[in-house]
Amino acid sequence: MSLFGTGALGRVVRSGVGRRRVQTVVIAVATMMAVASAVVAGSLMVAAAAPFDHAFEKQQGAHLTAEFDPAKVSAARLTETGKLAGVTASAGPYPSTPFRPVDRSGFEMPTLTLVGRSGPDGDVDRVDLRSGRWAQKPGEIVLDASFEGPAVEIGATLKASAAKKAPDLTIVGFAVSAGRTADAWTTPTQVEALASEAGRVTSQMLYRFDSASTKAQILADRKKLTAAVGSGALLGTQSWLDTKRAAEQGAAATVPFVTAFGVLGIVMSVIIVSSVVSGAVGTGLRRIGILKAIGFTPREVVRAYVAQALIPAGAGIALGVVLGNLLAVPLLSDTEAVYGTVSLSVAWWVDVAVPAAALVIVGLAALVPALRAGRLPTVEAIAVGRSPRTGRGRWAHRAVGLLPLPRPVTYGLATPFTHPVRALAMLLAVASGTAAATFAVGLTSSLTEIGASQDPESRAAVTVTTTKPDNVAPPPPPPAGGGVASPSPAGGSGASTSAPEAADPAKVRSAIESQAGTRSYYGKTRAEVAVAGISGSVRAGLYDGDVRSGSYAMISGHWLTGRGQVVVPTRFLERTSTKIGDTVRVAYEKETANLRIVGESFDTSGSELEIHADLADFASAEPSTFLVAVDSGFSADEYAQKIAAVVQPLGGDATTDAPSGQEGVVLIMSATAVLLTAMLVSVAGLGVLNSVVLDTRERIHDLGVCKAIGFSPRQTMSLVLASVTVIGVLGGLIGVPAGYALHSLVMPVMGRAVGTSLPSPVLDVYAPVELLLLGLGGLVIAVLGALVPAGWAAKARTATALRTE
Repeated sequence: MSLFGTGALGRVVRSGVGRRRVQTVVIAVATMMAVASAVVAGSLMVAAAAPFDHAFEKQQGAHLTAEFDPAKVSAARLTETGKLAGVTASAGPYPSTPFRPVDRSGFEMPTLTLVGRSGPDGDVDRVDLRSGRWAQKPGEIVLDASFEGPAVEIGATLKASAAKKAPDLTIVGFAVSAGRTADAWTTPTQVEALASEAGRVTSQMLYRFDSASTKAQILADRKKLTAAVGSGALLGTQSWLDTKRAAEQGAAATVPFVTAFGVLGIVMSVIIVSSVVSGAVGTGLRRIGILKAIGFTPREVVRAYVAQALIPAGAGIALGVVLGNLLAVPLLSDTEAVYGTVSLSVAWWVDVAVPAAALVIVGLAALVPALRAGRLPTVEAIAVGRSPRTGRGRWAHRAVGLLPLPRPVTYGLATPFTHPVRALAMLLAVASGTAAATFAVGLTSSLTEIGASQDPESRAAVTVTTTKPDNVAPPPPPPAGGGVASPSPAGGSGASTSAPEAADPAKVRSAIESQAGTRSYYGKTRAEVAVAGISGSVRAGLYDGDVRSGSYAMISGHWLTGRGQVVVPTRFLERTSTKIGDTVRVAYEKETANLRIVGESFDTSGSELEIHADLADFASAEPSTFLVAVDSGFSADEYAQKIAAVVQPLGGDATTDAPSGQEGVVLIMSATAVLLTAMLVSVAGLGVLNSVVLDTRERIHDLGVCKAIGFSPRQTMSLVLASVTVIGVLGGLIGVPAGYALHSLVMPVMGRAVGTSLPSPVLDVYAPVELLLLGLGGLVIAVLGALVPAGWAAKARTATALRTE
């Protein structure tokens, strides 16, 4: 015998599933939505943890990567720091220097951190050599595997810099450091030779500690090092926690909001399944009595009603697993292959555990009302039939009847009190749908605000450049392994051996100042700089002039107001263990400046940190772009045409700024939120539909009486729609605050997942009118859900309705 029986019991189950088509569809769709959300959330949580942890432990990654000034602390003393209390292993000191190689096509690569090591192994940071071999003599180099591509392959030659006499370096291997301690490796003597050209070399030490699982523990370990080497010797540090966050954040940012939708979906599924089965029991009392009269045991009755819920739920679960896997693909692509051969996909156990848990939840939700059916005495079930208990809801009819409203409306308003449990389930479904819509509106508004805050240049009406677009050499194709050609210090797409002629920035500035209609402007160039304590290059925006209109949203501190200042994102402060007021050493080409941190900017650029400083701090830097605000009485297009006529003969150009589009990850998150919300709202509407269908069928005789005494089809429809009006209004009143609270809870968690706090413009996105309209959304969900059964009731013939007992 199968789980739900064969023969008569099987026929009863199949009959119930086929006869209650609305119930079947509602359960299937509700479980499909819940399972899809849970699969996506589960797969993202797995992706956000497994790859980095596995690779880091395998390589004995460094909990702390420290850069020291060799002029202030000796190598012997650094070696002694490996014996400090709490240090379980150390490696180094290794000579380290930033350098920017040029590939064989003539384009500059990003500024890399080059470390001199005699081999890939060690007590800390056992670098994984993916291909080739380790550098054994000067002139050989091993690159991070992410840079491997057609122009950067084993045997290819790189020039150490763009200088004419820069030495050649032959690529002999590609490797991966889970802790991101370096971007390239060579022999120690080669590092010393390259560093002597620019005059910058540091000593790198790698440490593992017995306690390094929290930021506070890392800071305590850093203080031990500072005390051991003396003041000024420690230039900077990089925590493994920040490296882990940077590796995980592609999926981590999406986990909180997808989890929120998943929880809403599961809650709604429980509510709807319980309501559906309870309604089936309530409207099928006579059927239950007949089944018991012909010999069905209470256990068989329970099994029959649980099966009628589990069969459509099983179909919904299967569809939900497929849909969840499809939704997870674009979200997982951001973190796929973070560490070379690690490939991310939905874990097999997620596809097993989620459906199993969903079946258990649906089964338990159906079991409670099914047990009620099993306990019903045979005689009572047959006698009561489908009729509501005498007197239930009469007080509501009397009270509502006093309102100055048409009788069909007052009759409908009192209807929910006849079945309070069913009305409560309908209310919770509408509230859940409204909460999901409110949360989704806030989420998409916050994501839009994040996109706008990350593009302050879009506020300018006109952009004036020092080069013409037609003269700019095209950027090189990105390396296949994920390496990218970063902007050059001059602000172009990449340095080429045949660089275009650029206009004199001073002449361009003079033209802007003399042009009628100029309200304000500032100059800017994007560069790559090296920051002590951070492996690899750091993007920098260097500003000149009135930079207030180019400011980023600030979390704390203030925007640039002069020389010697730097504004940094939250992740910079965490990675370097610094705070506002501290000084950091920043190197641009051959210049070095000590800059004081004056502000913490809101930045969502991920692991690609971007700092902001004054152009005057680096004598060789010049603005490549001028962002201009135009007076209100002038047209931006006309202004751009006039200024272009002046600067084009100089070698520059001017264009109006077009609004920038949203980034891919923001679009994916917004689209996912909209899709999940549509599913939740649809399920809420189906929940209302099912409840109204049950109520309408149960009260069909009463509707026939109403038609017999003169109710028109329109009045009958208004009666049915009025029965859900109060539920819709109350659902909106409950759902909007719930969605608002969910947004206030989830958004900060998403910010922390990508390593930053959120400024108030990103959090405070709801307008009062918007909240009012969202509140009316509950009424819309309820009315739309009741529209089909209301039309069916209006079309029912009076004689047919009166004969239906």
